Amino acid sequence: MALERSQALAARLRRSGVLTERAWVEAFAAVPRELFVRRFFAAAGDGWRAVAAGDDGWLDQVYSDQVLVTQLDGDDSAWDRARADGPLPGTPTCSSSMPTIMAIMLEELHTGDRARVLEVGTGTGYNTALLCHRVGAPNVSTVDIDPALVRTATAALAEAGHHPECVTGDGARGLPGSAPFDRVLCTCAVSTIPPDWVAQTRPGGLIVTTLNRPIGAGLVRLVAEEGTLAYGRVLAKDGRFMPLRAHRLADPARLLSDIGDARETRRTSLPVSAVLSPSSPLEFFASLALEGVLPAYPGETGVVYLVHPDGSWVRHAEENGRLVVSQGGPRNLWDLAEQARVRWRKLGKPGRARFGVTVDGDRQEFWLDDPGSRHRWPLGG
Repeated sequence: MALERSQALAARLRRSGVLTERAWVEAFAAVPRELFVRRFFAAAGDGWRAVAAGDDGWLDQVYSDQVLVTQLDGDDSAWDRARADGPLPGTPTCSSSMPTIMAIMLEELHTGDRARVLEVGTGTGYNTALLCHRVGAPNVSTVDIDPALVRTATAALAEAGHHPECVTGDGARGLPGSAPFDRVLCTCAVSTIPPDWVAQTRPGGLIVTTLNRPIGAGLVRLVAEEGTLAYGRVLAKDGRFMPLRAHRLADPARLLSDIGDARETRRTSLPVSAVLSPSSPLEFFASLALEGVLPAYPGETGVVYLVHPDGSWVRHAEENGRLVVSQGGPRNLWDLAEQARVRWRKLGKPGRARFGVTVDGDRQEFWLDDPGSRHRWPLGG
C-alpha cells in the first residue's frame, strides 16, 4: 500500500511538471512519506487538531500535496494535549513541506548521483530520505536545532533503511567538521544567507534556499566562489517555508497594537493584493522598497495593515467601492509602494526571475539583470 501511494504521488508530481528528472521521480516513488508523518496537526477553525496513523483520512492527507504541520510553538507535548483535549492554538514550528515545493527545490539542487549534500533543517526526515535515495546516505549530512526532531527523524530514516549523518546544532553555522559540501539545501527560510554555508561549499557548488521575507519571499540558488563570496539568481518558481528559528520576524499583531495616530488618509489606485500576492508580477519589486514590512490582518472585512518595527504603518481598505489608505509613523509606507510601482513600470515590469543576489560575507544585495547593474537593493537591510 505504501509503495502504491508513493508511486501515485510521484506520478502526480511528474504530471504537474515539477518533477522532470527520472532519478527524483524514482526517489519520490520509493520513499514512503507515512514513515515520517505518523502524526501531525490539521487546521480546525482557529486551532489545530491532532491526527494520528489509523485515523480516518490519515493516509489520504499523508500522500496529498499539502504541508503537514508536525510541531507547534517548539512544544513536543502540544500534540498529546490536542489529542486528549481537542484543538488548541499555536504557531507551526516544524512541518513536512508540500511535496511540490520539495520537488522544485531538489531538482534546482542539480545534485547528480554522488554530490555531498548538507541539508539544513532535518524536520521530519522525509526530505533527508529523498536525498539519501538520490545520492546515497553516506553523502548526506543533515542538521536541526531541535534535538527531539533529530531523534525522531533519525529513527524514521533508519526504518526506511537510510543512515545519514544527523546532527543537532545551529543550522546557520552549517557543519564545518563535515565540510566541504558540493550542495547546501536549506528547507527553512533565512533572512540573509549565512556566510558559513558559502564557506563550507566547494567553489562551483550550489546553495538552494528560500528567503524569509514577509513580502517577496521565494527561492534563490547561489553558486559559491572562494571564501564567503557567492552569486546567484532569484528563481521564477516560488517556494515559501517557515523560517530558521534564529531568523524569525517580528510579530505583526504586536506591531499592530502599537501603532499611533494617522498622519493622512487618502485614496489610492493601488490594490493591496498587487503588493502582497505571490502571484502578482509587482510583488517582488515592491518588496525591495518595503524591506522588513509585514502584513497584518485585523479581522475587518476588506482591511489590511502593513506595519514595520520602526513604527511606520498603513491601513489599506475598500470603502464604498474606493481604495483608501491611512498612514502613520516615521515613514509613509504606501507612498513607497506607489513609487515602487512607477519605477517598476519604467524598468519594464521586471519579474522575480530578472533579479539576482550577491553574497560577500555579511554584505548581501539584490541586483537587476546582472551583478554590475546600477539597480541594487540590500538583502535583509
